[in-house]
Amino acid sequence: MKKLFRLVLVSSLSLMCFSCYYDELYIEEIPEIPEDQVVSFQNDIQPIFNESCIACHNASVANPDLREGNSYSAIVPEYVIAGDAENSEFYQKLPGNDHPIETGFTLSVNDIALIKGWIDQGAENN
Repeated sequence: MKKLFRLVLVSSLSLMCFSCYYDELYIEEIPEIPEDQVVSFQNDIQPIFNESCIACHNASVANPDLREGNSYSAIVPEYVIAGDAENSEFYQKLPGNDHPIETGFTLSVNDIALIKGWIDQGAENN
């Protein structure tokens, strides 16, 4: 009986020591925007900035300035590579897109998908 108990104990400890904390985290996959869906900067992207970003990303706290009227010229072309979201610094650093941020704030996967779609569609000021 002691041998069985010892075996169970050692097995349990081994599993705990060698399992990864991150194995249990669920990371939602970013959905693809359909090719026929045009993503508009003014109608789709700026509202995300207004709702989620400008509290910090304004002229006085953090760059880039994402306030309406400033945001497009603040991110294109310095942080955005039109047509290539995966290599755009702006997309790579979106909170929730596998980028740690001190506040713990993340964008929804749908917001991230819209931003990715907008960049991949050419990052137009539309």
